[in-house]
Amino acid sequence: MTIVEPPPTLPAPDDKEAGSLVAGPKPRRLGVKLLIIAVVWGVGYLLFKGQDTLARPFVQLNSLDTWINHVRDNIIAAGQTNWFFHGVIGNVSSFGNSSFGKFQDYLSRPSGGRPVPQIGWLGVVAIFGWVALALAGLRSAVMVVVGTMLFGILGYWQDSVDTVTMTLLAVFASIIVGVPVGIAMARRRWVSQVITPVLDVMQTMPSLAYIPFFFVIFGPGVTCAIMLTIVYSIPPLVRITEHGLRSVSPTTVEAAGSMGLTRGQLLRKVQLPMARRTIIVGVNQCTLAALSMTVIAVFVDGPGLGQDVLSGLTNLNVGQAAVPGLLIVVIAIVLDRTTTAASERRERTQGRLVSVSSPGVMLTTVVLERLPRWASEETRTRRLPSRLLRRVILGVTLIGVLVCIYLSHNYLGLAQFPSSLNVGPHVVDAINSFTNWVVDHVGTYTEDFKNLVTYGFLNPLQELLANTPWWLMAPVLMAISFVVGGVKPFVTTTVCSAIILLVGLWNDAMITLTSTLVATVLVMLLAIVLGVWIARSRGADTVIRPILDAFQTFPSFVYLIPALALFGSTRFTAIVAAVLYAFPISVKLVADGIRGVSATTVEAAQSSGITRWQMIRKVQLPMSRSAIALAANQGLLYVLSMVVIGGMVGAGGLGYIVISGFSQDNLFGKGLAAGITLAALGIMLDRTARAAADRGRS
Repeated sequence: MTIVEPPPTLPAPDDKEAGSLVAGPKPRRLGVKLLIIAVVWGVGYLLFKGQDTLARPFVQLNSLDTWINHVRDNIIAAGQTNWFFHGVIGNVSSFGNSSFGKFQDYLSRPSGGRPVPQIGWLGVVAIFGWVALALAGLRSAVMVVVGTMLFGILGYWQDSVDTVTMTLLAVFASIIVGVPVGIAMARRRWVSQVITPVLDVMQTMPSLAYIPFFFVIFGPGVTCAIMLTIVYSIPPLVRITEHGLRSVSPTTVEAAGSMGLTRGQLLRKVQLPMARRTIIVGVNQCTLAALSMTVIAVFVDGPGLGQDVLSGLTNLNVGQAAVPGLLIVVIAIVLDRTTTAASERRERTQGRLVSVSSPGVMLTTVVLERLPRWASEETRTRRLPSRLLRRVILGVTLIGVLVCIYLSHNYLGLAQFPSSLNVGPHVVDAINSFTNWVVDHVGTYTEDFKNLVTYGFLNPLQELLANTPWWLMAPVLMAISFVVGGVKPFVTTTVCSAIILLVGLWNDAMITLTSTLVATVLVMLLAIVLGVWIARSRGADTVIRPILDAFQTFPSFVYLIPALALFGSTRFTAIVAAVLYAFPISVKLVADGIRGVSATTVEAAQSSGITRWQMIRKVQLPMSRSAIALAANQGLLYVLSMVVIGGMVGAGGLGYIVISGFSQDNLFGKGLAAGITLAALGIMLDRTARAAADRGRS
């Protein structure tokens, strides 16, 4: 290892060249190029303001919108006779709807002439608790029981059970499809090269952009909602599965292969067991993504708590939206913690089983490295009775579950959740009262902040973007992408700009881009301030990081609720919700980047007498440029998805057009066109930001 000595003379604290430790001519050249683009843009805006902006009335349809409506009508008509739409898609949709209906008959809704489901609340609680006990242990079982009881205590039993059912079905289907695809990508490089671009598009597209396509193909109903959820939630599972398998030690794989294991045996007995923890992380991310679609699925007549949240948002009733939103958070936390605990317990036990079944001493030794250090052979032998005891406990508790199912089926008081325990209306009233108190005492400050951002930043930027002629704005975007990212993002921006122009929603895309950029700037301001604080203070990290973890657990639309309470139904509400949703991941990335600055560099700067502020501004932030660029990339994508969802609370732009495409039959084609535009805008921003992050790392 070569040790690089620090330079003998370091810049003085007040020396303007202090940043030369890390800063070179490249950033200054980039700044000059961007300045030239800005000058050309500004001059063109002043000369041609308001010309050729391609704005059109909201209800006006172009030829593409009309053609999409015509195709939609033909598909609906063909659904009665066409062999594919009626015989294949129609049967798939009917099977999905009827299967989910069976689950509802057993678990959530009245069925068979009964006023209650076949299995009442007591039986459902017992089933959920026993499954958690079998998979993850006692602690998870207690958490599941408490969480399930909250469904009835807060007054949303049926919708909560429907949400859990739909989420689990979507996640199960995602696992069935996603894990094999991830395995294929890990084992065949060409498969990864083919599928990765598809996953990029799927992850870049905002969730609302999927709705029109699936609505036309499957029609409204549970099947459409589940398919929509699967497509949105499967990419992270596929990517993480591939990453987990590729991360298995090559030495382990070679050792197993040298003993004659086939590819199938190698996968089953070595790679999958050793990548299990990573794959479970993918399952967790898939589950959270599926839950984030709960409200979006309402637009295709999906069941569950999303309907209650949307009803509260529509009526501007914060309490009515907050309680079901809280239950969705509870479901997310319970599923996340349970799957994680199940993986950890499985890994502790499965390692022993693999070591026994593996056909060689060398492989046995390698696989046993996964076991705890204290797990000696004597300990393993001694723990065999504990596994037998666990099976006995599961058997006894299973008998108790069957008794609970019988009682809840035959006794109304154990089938219908007791109304005396329902405190939901009181919680709604309490939340509304607290909201009114906050608005009364803080409303002046929030209104001032909203006006400051709106009139000082949002309106001028929207005026610039939306009123610049398209033939000037498009080259400006392409030039920025080329200067910041290079040739590939330039080509991508050119293609995406052409798509937006052909679709005919250029002006609306610029309005959406405005909100996205404003929210991203606010996210990065928070990310840099909090990220630096966390990185430099262990106490701040201890306090703030759990809060960030909690924020990342919440489904995206939940953030609309506090924003709606503070700012009402405006486009600024969507921006605030987007900031709340996006800033945790950006803060973590910035903090990791600051921590990753070389300790040698920091010590050298400190020895020169540099102040704390100069250390941050001239050393740590410049050397964390790549992490900051990555934080901006991730924050931008999160913001884009939330700004679109904000169309439900007055954000306008493309999100509002997509939503209107479902509520107004004649606007369906325009709604689908808006979804295409959203996808193009998201891909363009993602590729440019990602290329900038890659350049920062180089």
